[in-house]
Amino acid sequence: MPLRAALMLIFFLAGMGLVIFGWTMTGKMSGLIIMIVGLILLLTALLLYNKPFEDPKR
Repeated sequence: MPLRAALMLIFFLAGMGLVIFGWTMTGKMSGLIIMIVGLILLLTALLLYNKPFEDPKR
């Protein structure tokens, strides 16, 4: 459990940092790419959070 929480925190902080940093690069394509990478990290943190609540497949 602590490893999962640490990974979620790392992915969340890195994702938010990249989204904010990419947002400051207005008008540049590299800013958009950085924001997309940040979004992928945020979605990964959400995936890690929701993993224990999934129904087992039968």
